[in-house]
Amino acid sequence: MSAAAGERVAITGLGAVSSAGLGADAFTRTIREGRSTTSPVRGFDARAFPHRYAGEVHDYRPRDWLDRINPDTWGRSSQFAASASRMAVQDAGLADDALARARAGSIMGTTSGESAVTERLVDEWHSGGLESLTPRSVDALPAGRIAAAVNTELRLDGEALTIATACSASNYALGYAYDLVAAGEADYMLAGGADSVNRWAHAGFYRLGALAEEVCRPFDVDRTGILTAEGGVALLLEPYERAVSRGARIYAEVLGYSVNCDAEHMVHPETSSIAACMRAAHRNAQVTPEQIDYICAHGTGTPTNDATEVAAVRQVFGSQPPPISSIKSMIGHTMGAASGFGALACCKALYEGFLPPTANLAQVDPALGPGVDPVPGRAREAKPRVVENHGFAFGGNNAITILGRPA
Repeated sequence: MSAAAGERVAITGLGAVSSAGLGADAFTRTIREGRSTTSPVRGFDARAFPHRYAGEVHDYRPRDWLDRINPDTWGRSSQFAASASRMAVQDAGLADDALARARAGSIMGTTSGESAVTERLVDEWHSGGLESLTPRSVDALPAGRIAAAVNTELRLDGEALTIATACSASNYALGYAYDLVAAGEADYMLAGGADSVNRWAHAGFYRLGALAEEVCRPFDVDRTGILTAEGGVALLLEPYERAVSRGARIYAEVLGYSVNCDAEHMVHPETSSIAACMRAAHRNAQVTPEQIDYICAHGTGTPTNDATEVAAVRQVFGSQPPPISSIKSMIGHTMGAASGFGALACCKALYEGFLPPTANLAQVDPALGPGVDPVPGRAREAKPRVVENHGFAFGGNNAITILGRPA
């Protein structure tokens, strides 16, 4: 659905629980500074791994943010999602009662669901057998509880859907929420994602040869891979005219999106499929490549992803693509929350007037070809009008959202 087919849709609230800070403003300050926030793993015993860095959230106390759900009975990913959503509602200037009376719900993306709960249950099973599993942990396990936590915390009775399309999931969520609001089926929707650092994802990426030792450096000639990370992110969507009439701060307008799945390879991205997703997103948003002022890249820092993503961008934009940067260089790869954090960075870039940087970049890989501008180091002052946010996942699950500066 495009905006022309229904209501215009505004993003009026932002929330973030991340290694870069709690709240959208703290997160944005870190991003603008180009400051890396990854650190040695604390969430599990990583001594057996040669690579022991991740983007963990160390200063988060759930009871500081949650009013209704009990952290003792909900997993870490659910806590992240509910906390970020409460932040987004407060940021939008909405009272709990007003939101609870409206047609409102949440769409949340994830990769590993409640991974910390899963690992706790596995440890219990190994140590004491099936009878040793605690009912509280079993109850907290389903990934669907991530969106349910948001609705429970905010007393929403609309859609509560968790989308598990891995690293593109938050863009899927944002697109679905956009459709519901644009079609007049919801007054407000929260969209985003959540995941928590876990041993088995860390091990999996290490065995794939895709894990960096200490530093994630997308687009750099010496890039070696990702750093796993965690967090929760939420964006509040509402009809544009409603936002204007209530005097809300409008960070961005959702112009459109596209999703596709090529299933070409289990882990390697596919150039032509990504390019096709970009073109479809442009058609849906009724924009041309020339109108895109900035691309928030998937930008994992693996040799394959960055080369494939830039090649796809060249297919669509030609030899002089717009600036393209990766916030994963600062916060690591937050899995199902990744493109949600990208969308948040895009909203702030449109509203405040800057381009997010790529940190840790010493030399752009010449193999990527001329004209690649990863905005190295720190944020660049600019006035982007239309931005493109990428999210790509294993199995060829691609999702791209297009956001515009409020008119």
